[in-house]
Amino acid sequence: MSELHPNEAKSRFPDGFRILQGRQEYITYLEHSSIRIWASDVSSHYDNHSHSAVEIIMPHRGLVVYQLQDEVFRVQPGEVLILPSGCMHALTEPPDTQRYLLLFEPNPLLSLRDIPSVSAMMQQPIYLHADHALCGQVVKLLEEVVACYFRKDLLWNTECYSYLLQMYALLGRHYLETAGPQHMSQHSIDPAIMNSAITYINEHYMDEMSLEDAALFAGFSKYYFSRMFKQFSGISFSEYLTRRRLNVASDLLVRTDQSIREIAQSSGFGSMATFNRIFRQHKNCTPSQYRAIYSMTLATQPDKSIF
Repeated sequence: MSELHPNEAKSRFPDGFRILQGRQEYITYLEHSSIRIWASDVSSHYDNHSHSAVEIIMPHRGLVVYQLQDEVFRVQPGEVLILPSGCMHALTEPPDTQRYLLLFEPNPLLSLRDIPSVSAMMQQPIYLHADHALCGQVVKLLEEVVACYFRKDLLWNTECYSYLLQMYALLGRHYLETAGPQHMSQHSIDPAIMNSAITYINEHYMDEMSLEDAALFAGFSKYYFSRMFKQFSGISFSEYLTRRRLNVASDLLVRTDQSIREIAQSSGFGSMATFNRIFRQHKNCTPSQYRAIYSMTLATQPDKSIF
């Protein structure tokens, strides 16, 4: 991996702010972006926390130790650890450690029609040790993301995601060719049918949709469809629909000036009470608080908030 950029070592996180509510962390992003990359060569420790962003660690020197409940990862130079959205974790960086830490929102990926076929993979930590067959290719793609991020060319956020998409395509193919088939029964539903059903959900999330509606579209009983949907995507129909609606609502809260009532309606929630309750359950804050957090600009942040 290339050396850390000289201007990156001057300050630990010159453009990043950490906002915590309990153990929930809210990542602030540069304007018109949903990805952060931080370089560090300073020893540090962060207690258990989670966030909506996917987290990727790439040590350049030394190691980074991650604690995930009863699982420990000691990530060495040349290795990669990818943590899914919402994963509770603590990390320790001993002295003389240099690393890149990437954080990005997975929403742009989740709208792709074939991603649900590897959602079970994306909900688990992915640890690529140095001799893993895909590690070298993944490292190269992530180095492209890092270079693109610090160049800040026009549409750099989109370019960064293009490399992340290549990474998930690479990992997803490997998963489907190896681990994926082990979780599918001999009577698995046709992937084309499931992808069509998921496309139907993605296009009608704002309507009053039920499990029966989706099963009818796919041409199965709701019980069979429910079982096959979870087997195919790794989560239940109701959880998938809720995540889809929350992703849309979260994006509208940050990127539009629509009222919260309008956002609740346009993202498929039947009432303000339901919207507020589900949003708080999943985000650990109200929609209003979420909008306030992610509407903050770097210029308004006090220096003491910097990592």
